[in-house]
Amino acid sequence: MSNPEHIRKTYHHGELNRSHLTADPIDLFRQWWKEVLDANLGEPNAMTLATVGTNHQPSARTILLKGISEHGFEFYTNYQSRKAMEMEQNPNVALLFFWKELERQVRIEGRVEKVSRQRSQEYFQSRPLGSQIGAWASPQSKVIEDRSVLDDAVTRIEEKFIGQDPLPVPDHWGGYIVRPHLFEFWQGRPDRLHDRFEYILENKGWKIQRLAP
Repeated sequence: MSNPEHIRKTYHHGELNRSHLTADPIDLFRQWWKEVLDANLGEPNAMTLATVGTNHQPSARTILLKGISEHGFEFYTNYQSRKAMEMEQNPNVALLFFWKELERQVRIEGRVEKVSRQRSQEYFQSRPLGSQIGAWASPQSKVIEDRSVLDDAVTRIEEKFIGQDPLPVPDHWGGYIVRPHLFEFWQGRPDRLHDRFEYILENKGWKIQRLAP
């Protein structure tokens, strides 16, 4: 196995100049998002969500983006999971998108809040039936003895809702939206002299500044 310190990659895909920027970072994100989709990358909506617990210990995990709007970034999860418990105590979160094929990264900081129950139901019932059953069956983040706990729970849910599709949304499941107050757009460049631009929300407007790599 290669020693991590010997792994090298030269970034040369593109550059990011001030002339490429938009006044609103959501517009720039949407431009990059279109380029990601056009590039046919695998799991383009995968993003890292970082939260902080009451013990001040950060935790991070990869989840899937399910909505982009002028208000922010939407995702869904179990309201009894570790991340949900941490967001209940501390709504300050961070998101990270990394599209290695385009040598791009977007870092976002903001505050999270729940979406409406109606919106959660609309999205839940648009999912495949198996995913709906899984959301009902999984006690997410809880310790379980073995896989049979999940298998038995799935069987019970299938029997409870036999013949139904879509299922009702569980009370313990729903969506969140992250309302950003900071964006950082990163474009890989040769010799680790990357292009970085930061947007900071100030008085309902966005301040833009270049950061050293």
